[in-house]
Amino acid sequence: MYIAIEGVIGVGKTSLARLLQPAFGAQVLLEVFEENPFLSDFYSDRARYAFQTQMFFLLSRYHQQRVVPVLLERGPLIADYTFAKDALFARINLRGDELTLYHRLHDALAEKMPRPDLLVCLRAPTDVLMQRIAQRGRSYERQMERAYIDELNRAYDEFFAGHRPSPVLTIEAEGLDFVANPEDLRAVTDRIQSALGLGAYQTPLMLRDG
Repeated sequence: MYIAIEGVIGVGKTSLARLLQPAFGAQVLLEVFEENPFLSDFYSDRARYAFQTQMFFLLSRYHQQRVVPVLLERGPLIADYTFAKDALFARINLRGDELTLYHRLHDALAEKMPRPDLLVCLRAPTDVLMQRIAQRGRSYERQMERAYIDELNRAYDEFFAGHRPSPVLTIEAEGLDFVANPEDLRAVTDRIQSALGLGAYQTPLMLRDG
């Protein structure tokens, strides 16, 4: 069983992946993004550093994803990203020949990527995402523009609306705090189990409206 969690920066992907680990007896695969040497420069000057940043992420995600088949032989796996979303960022940040070159490399690598059994999409309004990004206080995110996060939010909606290779479960995360509230975590876990056909908790809880 392979579950991948996706969503815009700050929506809670990594936290949820870690919290779901005990319920599913799963291993966790977390994206390695802080090692990207261009990331801080990218947020301060997107046009200048977009290509370097994107190519580093593409190859890093590819090398990480190559271990997925090995991990799945050992048991269930939960990841806090998918390889497919890399192209989403490229369409926003790259233009012209750079985008063409990127797509050629991405398409060649994507053929070898395993597809999740379920793709969990976490959604939240842009203002909520900006608040969460500010609260976690990462230095390289301080110059992140609201317009960029809003553009990503729209791009993610379009991506998941057309995503077909894996089943998609969309969860509105604005009114949820699965880190501090066990009931919220239990409700999310229940929905994921049901989507996978594993059955639900004996006393399923409804997700609160955002």
